[in-house]
Amino acid sequence: MSISTQTEAQRRADEINVFRQELGRLQQGGVLTLSEEQQQAVSSHHQALLAELSRTFDIDRNIPSRQLSIGMRIASFLGALALAASIFFLFYQFWGTLSTPVQVAILILAPLATFLGTMWAQKRDSTGYFAKLVAMVSFACFVLDITMLGQIFNITPSDNALIVWAAFALLLAYTCELRLLLAAGLICLVGFIAARTGTWSGMYWLDFGERPENFFPAAIVLFLIPQFAPHLRFAGFAMLYRVFALLSLFLPILVLANWGGGSYLDIDADFIRNGYQVAGFLFSAVAIWLGIRRHWPEMVNTGVAFFVIFLYTKFYDWWWETMPKYLFFLVLGLTAVLILVILKRLRTMQSGEAK
Repeated sequence: MSISTQTEAQRRADEINVFRQELGRLQQGGVLTLSEEQQQAVSSHHQALLAELSRTFDIDRNIPSRQLSIGMRIASFLGALALAASIFFLFYQFWGTLSTPVQVAILILAPLATFLGTMWAQKRDSTGYFAKLVAMVSFACFVLDITMLGQIFNITPSDNALIVWAAFALLLAYTCELRLLLAAGLICLVGFIAARTGTWSGMYWLDFGERPENFFPAAIVLFLIPQFAPHLRFAGFAMLYRVFALLSLFLPILVLANWGGGSYLDIDADFIRNGYQVAGFLFSAVAIWLGIRRHWPEMVNTGVAFFVIFLYTKFYDWWWETMPKYLFFLVLGLTAVLILVILKRLRTMQSGEAK
């Protein structure tokens, strides 16, 4: 059996369940009839395979198990948030009564202990939920650690903290296969690249948000990473890279499409604003086309969402003040219907190509 990850094992188990359901329908409809020996052989093979997958990867073998797993994910996430908040308020309540050496010792030991706890839970918890919970608490402790050490020793705030946080979050994300921490790491990485781009252009690093174009290099970096590292062993990681790449591209374009004065370009602000409005439509269309061509649904959805946002923004600029409100929203609704018709035709064309 060439299955090496829990994701692959879960996908195999899902395929077996779908096969069983379809086989049952075919037999009921008289399309296919298996002999008693054949049914027994198939059933025994699937039972043995599911037992092995469940023993090795702790998969969900049926729908009730999957529903319970979703509940465990929610409980793990909420528990991590609660524990992180508890640690934060515990620090601040008793922080002033502690001496500086004790404070430094706590700040060093807290993330280290939780990191070791994550590794310990990772080895003993086959479900991974407890390891993920401890991992998120460890990241919260690490962020608090860097922040508090800077305050204790009066260190000048720097964008280097962002890359340190990103490195720790990515380390935990790849160790525990935790997409939430990957998202946290990518946010820190985007902030660092944007801040460093701003400092290279002469601005203070905390002011990097004043020039939305500072985020464009981060968009390029995040988009290219899964092209060179496919992340086959990490389910959903490549998707997150592409989603954050598109957000790092479209959100600054959306800002500049309405505020041309925020651009680095030393030309007429209206020309810049119109240029980014065109760029928004163009890049949205390219994202939809590329997502369909490469079978990246997250790219299609993000491209469609921003295409609609850019379109509705232009409608607001053109007609909000002059058009009756009922007519304005009627136009928005009809536009949504038109987009649905276009997407349906694209879907039909894709289905035809698949045949």
